[in-house]
Amino acid sequence: MQNIFTKITFMGFVILTMAGLLQIKNAAADNPQVALVTNVGEIQIELLPKFSPKHVSNFLALIDENFYVGLVFHRVIPNFMIQAGGYTENLTYRPTNRSVANESLNGLKNRKYTVAMARLDHPDSGDTQFFINVGNNTHLDATPDGPGYSVFGRVISGRDVIETIELVDTGISNGMVAVPETPIVILATRRL
Repeated sequence: MQNIFTKITFMGFVILTMAGLLQIKNAAADNPQVALVTNVGEIQIELLPKFSPKHVSNFLALIDENFYVGLVFHRVIPNFMIQAGGYTENLTYRPTNRSVANESLNGLKNRKYTVAMARLDHPDSGDTQFFINVGNNTHLDATPDGPGYSVFGRVISGRDVIETIELVDTGISNGMVAVPETPIVILATRRL
């Protein structure tokens, strides 16, 4: 009798696991995807609206407006992150009136190849700048003591491009540190 109960329990576990995996797969199929075409290659990102709806909506609006075209990866720190979304090739800031409420309590972590919104000290100050984690940056995650940096996507293609960007030579330019010596320019963006 106990053997039959064990088999039924195991089969129930298998069915629930498969149903959960199917749900995750279907949810992933519904997630929007975008491409950032840079002068060193293309990066494809899956956005995660079920976790960060405000950030995904903001990012997609910026993609649709071609806001990121002509901007550069202006901050590159190996084993940490590569950041873009605010400055032109000559490091002129592209202004915006946007801001997005922090969504870092969504359960997503700043792990390698996740995409998160950059911000100032105020948690709700994210606007257009984003970064791709090139390391596991747990210190950027939300804690019981306060909000972190909101993860809203993950890289699905172009990790070699990210590694190329991560390893470029950087320096100080216009008072900014970790600026690539050869600009890494976003040439085009599109939804996939």
